[in-house]
Amino acid sequence: MIVGLIIILLLVLLLPFFVKVVEKNLEPFLFLMGLLAAIVSGVWNWELFIHALEDPIFITLAVLIAGLLFKWLKTPIESGILKVSRKMSVRLFLAIIIVVLGLVSSLITAIIAAIVLVSIVSILKLDRKTEIYTVILACYSIGLGAVLTPVGEPLSTITTSKLQEDFFYLFNLIGIEVVISVVVIGIIGYIILKPRGSGNSLIGANEAESYAEIIVRSLKIYLFVMGLTLLGAGFEPLVNRFLLDLQPGILYWINMISAILDNATLAAAEISPAMSDETIRFLLFGLIISGGMLIPGNIPNIISANKLGITSKEWAKFGAPFGFILMVVFFGYLLIAG
Repeated sequence: MIVGLIIILLLVLLLPFFVKVVEKNLEPFLFLMGLLAAIVSGVWNWELFIHALEDPIFITLAVLIAGLLFKWLKTPIESGILKVSRKMSVRLFLAIIIVVLGLVSSLITAIIAAIVLVSIVSILKLDRKTEIYTVILACYSIGLGAVLTPVGEPLSTITTSKLQEDFFYLFNLIGIEVVISVVVIGIIGYIILKPRGSGNSLIGANEAESYAEIIVRSLKIYLFVMGLTLLGAGFEPLVNRFLLDLQPGILYWINMISAILDNATLAAAEISPAMSDETIRFLLFGLIISGGMLIPGNIPNIISANKLGITSKEWAKFGAPFGFILMVVFFGYLLIAG
């Protein structure tokens, strides 16, 4: 059984990175891998199937409703953004956007927050460097903020489900650190962002999404979270055997692999109800922060980079060192706080 689960884990971690077909069809791939893991580990039953059907409901509805609202209100929202941006310095406006998107992402979902970010960057038309730095900082902020509720992003959905906790568990566990971090990232943005006006701006797609695109994305999220639920249950024997005895600090740095792999997938593979709150805190912050270092690490990164045409090299040039500094700072804090 353990050998089979290790093979499945390696397939889950490596195939999306090296095989384009799998990368483009990640949701059905993870569902199939989750089903296979549950069968191999012997936990597949009717109760798990019902659980996997129920877990994605709230985040799917949140993505669907928020997507529809943004489609209907896109024009007035963009008009309001332009009016507000003209009444203050661009640096201050960008800093506020970074903070606000981070704080509301747990309610409107990280996906919609990223789409709003793309819309804002597209209409401001600043210089390319400022736009790239703004997007990366905002995606770090969104990645942190979205984890505070189960509807924010798949990572928080699967974590809350696996630990069998209530809606406010993650907010109570890491809420203070997340809110402070989001504000600090906004302040950093105000300090380092120095817009030079338009010129060589990012060229991306900012057209209103069709109803079909919104519905398909919602269905993909449903299948994605369903697959993660099955993966989490299937990998439980693997976690209990190899990860429970590891020091939280070791898990924290191991999770830097989240820079190249979606952090929700890693959360499904690693988190166990048998872990202490301290271990969960180390594990979550390691996943969330390193998930912002490269484009594949988190959903907001992927959406923003794809729609705005940001290259992997451009993202890594600023995102990787910024993320590593955050990793070191948070590691020190967690050691002291622990």
